Amino acid sequence: MNNAEIQFLDGPQSRIKELKFTLQTAFELIRGFRALHFVGPCITVFGSARFKEDHPYYDLTRKAAGEFAKLGFTILTGGGPGLMEAANRGAKDVGGRSVGCNIHLPVEQQPNPYLDKWVIMKHFFLRKVLLVKYSFAFVVMPGGYGTMDEYFEALTLIQTHKIKDFPIIIFGKKYHKELLAHINLMKGEATISAADSRLFLVTDDINQATALIREKCIKQYGLKPKVKMKPFSWLFEHK
Repeated sequence: MNNAEIQFLDGPQSRIKELKFTLQTAFELIRGFRALHFVGPCITVFGSARFKEDHPYYDLTRKAAGEFAKLGFTILTGGGPGLMEAANRGAKDVGGRSVGCNIHLPVEQQPNPYLDKWVIMKHFFLRKVLLVKYSFAFVVMPGGYGTMDEYFEALTLIQTHKIKDFPIIIFGKKYHKELLAHINLMKGEATISAADSRLFLVTDDINQATALIREKCIKQYGLKPKVKMKPFSWLFEHK
């Protein structure tokens, strides 16, 4: 956590300090928009930074991302190591585009070497805005607190109709067994509705996930995987 975040979370500040933080935050968000404006429709992959190249989840993530990239989508991740790296690497394997939205952290968060483009953010909440804004499907690989935070953020936005009913695909039935049991508990206690438990697909089958993306992203919403937008030179934009 940087000094600005510590100060912001330390309760009310002077009006000048609050205004300064607001302007800095707005500037950072605009910087993120400028960096990712031309990345095209994305599929965002969430997953742990801690799984190494020799782990089966790394291989699964790499293969799955490659298949999604073949559909014409850009693979967007948090830009770090582990399963984020695996997803970006899978996109590069098949000639797809690979983008990262990284964040300043003391550990585990250096941009991986398989990124065509990346932006580094200071704040988690702004990073999540960008990971959601450009995505037309969310893929959840095994991970920790950060992965769960990102998963439930996307799920809540879909549940509350803040974004469209884009696919959420959870890989790793065994890994997520207890999480899914808790979701069923929430349904049984009526803290979520029965329909809410159908907002995501749980699978270990890459073909099933790819078919869902074709059906719900491309066919249902009429998305064309490659969107051509021309940069404005007078705004110093570039793809």
